[in-house]
Amino acid sequence: MSERLSTQIAFLKRADMLKTVERANVLLDQSRPENSAEHSWHLALWAMVMAPLAGPDVSIDRVIRMLLLHDLVEIVVGDHPIHLETDWDELADAEQNAASQLFGLLPEDQAHFFLSLWQEFEADKTPDARFAKVLDRCQPLFQVLCASDPRPDHVVIARANLDGGRAAYLSRVFPLAYRHANDLLTGSEPQDNAFTRRLDFLTEADQLKSVIRASRLMASDRLENSAEHSWHIMLYAWVLSEHAHSEIHVDRVLQMLLLHDIVEIDAGDHPIHGQVNHAEQEAKEQAAAQRLFGLLPDAQQVFFADLWREFEACESADARFAKSVDRFQTPIANLENGGGSWIEYNVTFAQLEARVGPAIRNGAPDLWKWLHPMLVGFFDNRETTLLDA
Repeated sequence: MSERLSTQIAFLKRADMLKTVERANVLLDQSRPENSAEHSWHLALWAMVMAPLAGPDVSIDRVIRMLLLHDLVEIVVGDHPIHLETDWDELADAEQNAASQLFGLLPEDQAHFFLSLWQEFEADKTPDARFAKVLDRCQPLFQVLCASDPRPDHVVIARANLDGGRAAYLSRVFPLAYRHANDLLTGSEPQDNAFTRRLDFLTEADQLKSVIRASRLMASDRLENSAEHSWHIMLYAWVLSEHAHSEIHVDRVLQMLLLHDIVEIDAGDHPIHGQVNHAEQEAKEQAAAQRLFGLLPDAQQVFFADLWREFEACESADARFAKSVDRFQTPIANLENGGGSWIEYNVTFAQLEARVGPAIRNGAPDLWKWLHPMLVGFFDNRETTLLDA
């Protein structure tokens, strides 16, 4: 079990590099380029929000899983914007090789499953893959068109994409999105329909990409943001689900983690090792949940808020495992980058054991059993280094 778990974590460490792959798109506030990890998180959210608009033969759970994986190959081959001249056949071959390399880091059974799902998305032939591709066409388009002051060159690209490019087929397969995109381009009065009533929430969610956490990336010295963190722990939960202490519903866990930090748009991130007024923070988060989920149609308001509250209460088996993964990811990153937030907050091993250990043991004791000796080794070495200094 220890060897299998180590193999799984090696894959998850490599996945951290997707946070450093910049895309041609920029955030809605135009502050910086979007990266492929936070794009993947946003697409998964699009899938969950737009689920009522999918066909009856579409499994949104499978769509979410596809979208978590779909851009991982960019760790190896990079992002290739649609408006730049590219040998697409050559790129397809390179991506296939990259997928085999990356998913090959996993145990054989998972490697085969993940690769097959990625290939299904690329082939774009099943109902699940087709809907995932539709969302992958929509998100970048509305990332441009919903900005308050979009870059003119990006508007030109969006218009060309809609008129005769990859997004043109939306007129046939997702007409509500196609019509709204054209309304935004022409300045026409937007229609009130099932698509537009969900778009405000998705555009508001873009702000999570600007909420900065205390933890650093493994592959870079910059701080992680809450959107890419949410993507990464969804991947953690999926890969490590077999280590849950109790029987869980993996797709519910993924949806919890997809939503779990969205309140930070209003309430901010508060590191576990920082000084926090917990009552005040809880009140801010409850207000944030009410405002943000209140942007959705009534049925989804209730469903999303209930799922978020279940995660916060941490009483169900699904929530306990989701919490354990949320606590597990940052120590893995800190061990890779020399201590990270532990150094900044002067964290002791006793504090880490008290603040992080119980949550991990509660939902996935095998993860704590694997992690504990590594933490002991890190803090022992750090204490020795400080004594020698």
